[in-house]
Amino acid sequence: MESDDAMVGTGYSRSPSRFNATLTEVGRGTPMGELLRRYWHPVGLSNDAGDVPRKVRALGEDLILFRDGNGRAGLVHDRCCHRGTTLYYGKVEDRGIRCCYHGWLFDVEGRCLEQPAEPNLGEQFRGKVRQPWYPTKEQYGLVFAYMGPPERMPVLPRWACLETLDEGEFIDADDNSIGSGGGVVVPCNWLQHYENVADPYHVPILHGSFSGTQFTEIMNRFPKEVEFAFTERGVKIRTTRPVEGKGTLNRITEVLLPTIRGVPNPVHGAFGVPVESLGWTLPIDDTHYRIYTAGRVREKGVFLPRAEGGALTRASWFDMSEEERRAKPGDYEAQTGQGPITLHSEEHLASSDRGVVMVRRLLEKQLKVVAEGGDPIGVSYDGNAPPIRLEAGNWLAQES
Repeated sequence: MESDDAMVGTGYSRSPSRFNATLTEVGRGTPMGELLRRYWHPVGLSNDAGDVPRKVRALGEDLILFRDGNGRAGLVHDRCCHRGTTLYYGKVEDRGIRCCYHGWLFDVEGRCLEQPAEPNLGEQFRGKVRQPWYPTKEQYGLVFAYMGPPERMPVLPRWACLETLDEGEFIDADDNSIGSGGGVVVPCNWLQHYENVADPYHVPILHGSFSGTQFTEIMNRFPKEVEFAFTERGVKIRTTRPVEGKGTLNRITEVLLPTIRGVPNPVHGAFGVPVESLGWTLPIDDTHYRIYTAGRVREKGVFLPRAEGGALTRASWFDMSEEERRAKPGDYEAQTGQGPITLHSEEHLASSDRGVVMVRRLLEKQLKVVAEGGDPIGVSYDGNAPPIRLEAGNWLAQES
């Protein structure tokens, strides 16, 4: 018979596991759902809004995206407010979207314009009917939606890194979840990816020694210094790595509310370059997310690499077999491997998790602000505010 000490810690003695619902659940009325609804979120590419209704799922809500004949993007709830059939089967017209069932026509702000089977009810009844809708704005090739309380709708922020272009550059938008390391729709909670941006220690292990070089050789090295700091918009992570014969690479990454990743180019040699793209980690629901990206490029569809002779070394996730992904995992495998929603009660956080802890504390603080009736960080009502400047980028400090 084994000694008592030898049997300590077996799986049988585990306590009931749970996840932190306050930080992970995004539906209407949940703490995080209400925080996230105080910001604008991308829900599609500008080209997605067209004359064919498109299904969208965001923050746990099923929606329909379209563009009317006057060029206005509309985002409405998928269930028609008449009898509940989906507007996915509707017809987009000059003035809005018409339901396939009884022909009710709604404009981009949900007003009912026509009820063909109700000639006797007239305009007064139509005026009482409103299809649930959300405001939209287009910027950087993306359609953004505001899904929060109308009286607290902020301005859609502009970002300096996407406003000032060098010669030959243009803004490209992407909906393939660049940065997830895997598929387009990722089957795990949004926070598992979002907080990972504040974890510089996984880079030399997961993307370097464990799976072989997935970025570049210099990113395989443990950083010499790591500094974390709260900012007026999120959390900043600064790492330093020596570059033989050139100096020290200072790399600054920023995690920005609500779900934005300010991650610099990881290609060796991309020095003196401010962050070139921003990614929005859209929570589709509690167990799925998608990343929308807008960035400065010189060739459509090519966000990386920028450095001369640089290249990402990992094969495309879509071209890899399941066995290849198992043998050389990346962010997608590590984060979906935590489960649909990671069990926070089973974690044993250590000093290397400081950035993750800071992101969670930041979110908890903003949840409290919103619950008390305030505005979370990064929210502005100033339509004349200048573009937001970030510190994120790769900066080379010359050797003295």
